[in-house]
Amino acid sequence: MALFTMHLRLIILTIFLLLGGCLQVFAQSSAADVPLRTAAKDSARGSQTYTKEGVSVEFSIQSISTARGQGSGLVADTDAIVSFKIVDANERKALSNLRPAAWIDRREPGQVAPDARECREKVQSFLQPSFNRRPNIDLNAYLILALNLQPNISVIDPISGFGGSKLYTLVPLASSGEDWIMSVDKKRLYVSMPRVGQIAVVDTTAWKVVANIDAGINPTRIALQHDGRYLWVGNDDVDEKNSGVTVIDALTLKRVAEMKTGAGHHEIAFTENDQFAFITNKHDGTLSVMDVRKLARGADVKVGALPVSIAFSSISKAVYVANEGDGTIVVIDGQRHSILARMSTARGVRSLRLPPDGHFGFVVNPVTNKVYIFDLASNRVRTSAPVEPGADQLTFTREFAYVRARDSEFVTMIKISDLDKSEEVAVTRFPAGQKAPSNSPASSFADAMVPAPGEGAVFVANPADKVIYYYTEGMAAPMGSFQNYRRDPKALLILDHSLIETARGTYATTVRLPGPGRYDIAFLLDSPRVVNCFDVTIAENAAQPKPAAAIKIDPLSNQSNARVGEPYNLRFRVTDAASNQGKVNLQDMGVLVFLAPGIWERRDWARSLGDGVYEMSFVPPRAGLYYLYFQCPSLGVQYKQVTPLILEATKK
Repeated sequence: MALFTMHLRLIILTIFLLLGGCLQVFAQSSAADVPLRTAAKDSARGSQTYTKEGVSVEFSIQSISTARGQGSGLVADTDAIVSFKIVDANERKALSNLRPAAWIDRREPGQVAPDARECREKVQSFLQPSFNRRPNIDLNAYLILALNLQPNISVIDPISGFGGSKLYTLVPLASSGEDWIMSVDKKRLYVSMPRVGQIAVVDTTAWKVVANIDAGINPTRIALQHDGRYLWVGNDDVDEKNSGVTVIDALTLKRVAEMKTGAGHHEIAFTENDQFAFITNKHDGTLSVMDVRKLARGADVKVGALPVSIAFSSISKAVYVANEGDGTIVVIDGQRHSILARMSTARGVRSLRLPPDGHFGFVVNPVTNKVYIFDLASNRVRTSAPVEPGADQLTFTREFAYVRARDSEFVTMIKISDLDKSEEVAVTRFPAGQKAPSNSPASSFADAMVPAPGEGAVFVANPADKVIYYYTEGMAAPMGSFQNYRRDPKALLILDHSLIETARGTYATTVRLPGPGRYDIAFLLDSPRVVNCFDVTIAENAAQPKPAAAIKIDPLSNQSNARVGEPYNLRFRVTDAASNQGKVNLQDMGVLVFLAPGIWERRDWARSLGDGVYEMSFVPPRAGLYYLYFQCPSLGVQYKQVTPLILEATKK
C-alpha cells in the first residue's frame, strides 16, 4: 500500500534510533553541547541553534503575518514558516541534499522540555507503526489533488485520512477544469474552466473557491510566472480575433492585459527571469514573444506546422518548440529570439519536456509510438525508444523518464542516467491499472502523472479505472492505489507540506499553527545523524472563537499490536485537556477505526467503565495499520479535533 511505502524512509530512520551505540543522541542539557541561543532577540524571532559533532542546526519559526509587519509572535490558527538551516559547524558550509524529518507535538500542561532520552523516544514513537498518539502536525505529509472529469477536485490524504475513504475533501467547481497550477506559496490553486470562460481560484487552506475570474473565450492552458506575479491564460479559438492570452494579476485577481497572438491552441513558457513570455499559436504555426514588464507583444517567429508543445531550458537559455505537423523541434534563442537549430523527427509529435537540471530533452509521438531524445548542448536528436500506443505525457524522477499512453494501461520507463554513457536506451514498463485511459472520456492538457514526494516514485491517474496508482522504482507493479470514488481523475497535483530545500542547506515549509500551548519541534536527520527537540510557545488567538471542550485520549490497552481475526479490546481514558480530570459517563463517545488506506472501517460507541475509562472492541480483518479517531458530539468534539491513535495488526 502507498501508506507503507510513504513511511518506509521514516521506518528506516527508526533503525538508527534503535542502534543506541551507533547513534549519538544529543541532549539539550549536555555539557558538551553548544547552548541554545536564548537571548531575547532570538526568542522573538523563534530562532534556536543546536550544535554537536560538527553539525549545526538552526531552527526558526516565524508567523507570516509577523514577516509582513502585521502582527507579532506565534498565534494559534495562523500560518507560519518552519525552517531548519543545516551547516557544517566548523566551515559554516551549508549541507545540501539532505532529508530531514520533523514533527510538531504539544506538551501536556505542566510538562517540561524533554531530555535527550525523552526526545529520542518521542521521535521513535512517531516513526514506528505502533499503538501510540500521533503528533499534532506531521511535517513529512502531503496531499494528492485530482482534477476530475466531473466539475470538482478531489483532495486525498494518503497518510492520515480517515473514515470510509482517504478523501479529505471535495472542492466543487462551476465547470469541469482543464488545466491548473499552484501558486508559489502553495496557498492558491488556479483552475481553467473553458466551458464557462473562467479561472477558479481555490484557497488551499480552507479548500474553497474564493473567486471565479472571467478570462476570455475558451481559457485552456494556464501558466504562472516564476515570481508568481502574473497568471497567463491561453484563449483558444480558430478565429485570430478571439485567440490570444489573458494576463491576470495573481495578487489582486484582476485582469491586467488581453493580447491577440494568433489562431489555435496556445502553450506558454517563460525565461527563468520572467523577462519574456513565449506563446505558441497552433493554427498559425508561430511563436509570439511577449515583453512581460511592458505586457506588450513583440516579435512573432515562424516555427513550423502546428506547434503543440514548448519548454524553456535554463541550461541552454533557449526555447524548444515541438511541431506536430512536420515533426520538427525548433530551438530559439531566449534573448535574441532567433532560430538556432531545427531537429527532425516524424510527424505527430506531441508533448515535449525537459527534465529538471537535465542535459537531454524528450518528446513523445503517439503516431510512431516512440519517444525522441535530443541533446540540449548539440541540438541534435540523440536516439529514440519505443513506447506504448497513444503516448501523450511525460514526467521525471531523478533516475527515470516516465511516458504515459492513452491507449495502453502500461507506463514506459526510460533510465535517464544511462543516456550520458550510451545511445542505447534501457526501457522497462509497469501496468498502471486494468484499462487503458482512453476508455474514459476524461482528458486534459494537465499532467495525469506526477512525481511523488521524496525520490523514486510517481503517482499515475487512470480515469478509466477511477483510481490513482502509486509506483515506486524497482517494482514490477504499483505498490498501492487510491480510489477516486466514482470520479474520473484526469490530472494530478501534489500539495507537499514536507520540508523542502528552499535554499542551499535550508529546509522549510509553511504550516497552520495548532492551538495555544507549549510545543516540541522534534527533529531527525539520518546522515549526518542528529536528533533534537526544539521548544516553541504558541499564543491564543483572540480573534478566533474558543474551541469546543477539548479532550485528551490516553490508551490503556496492554496489547500494542492486534492480531488479524481476533477481537481487540480497545480501552482508553478520556480527560479534560485543561484540567486533566476524567470525563465520566459520556454516552456518545464515538470511535472510528479504519484500515489504511481507507479500505475497511468500523464505527461504534464506546462503553463507559467509570472514572473516565471507556472501551470498545473490533476484529481486524487483515494485516496493516489501523487509525483510531474519536468524537463526542455532546462536547462538540469532532473526529478531526482529536489526535488519532495508530495500531498495527499482524497475522497470527
